[in-house]
Amino acid sequence: MTLKIISAEQIEFEGAVTGVTLPGVMGMFQVLKGHAALIAALKAGPMSYVTEAGESVTRDIHGGVADVKDNVVSVCLY
Repeated sequence: MTLKIISAEQIEFEGAVTGVTLPGVMGMFQVLKGHAALIAALKAGPMSYVTEAGESVTRDIHGGVADVKDNVVSVCLY
């Protein structure tokens, strides 16, 4: 699965991951390979992902929008 983290200034991350956990406005949710397509609003909180190499990364975000389709998770940050 591919994760793209995009801000107004740049692409902050693009790479292969095994899972992504995001702070949705309705609560935290996790995206794994094969997840159904969705678009979700994000609120401020911790976002985390695990790279295919096994590295776990956590960072705080201020909000944004997540788009999941065909094993690509695009996170556009505010």
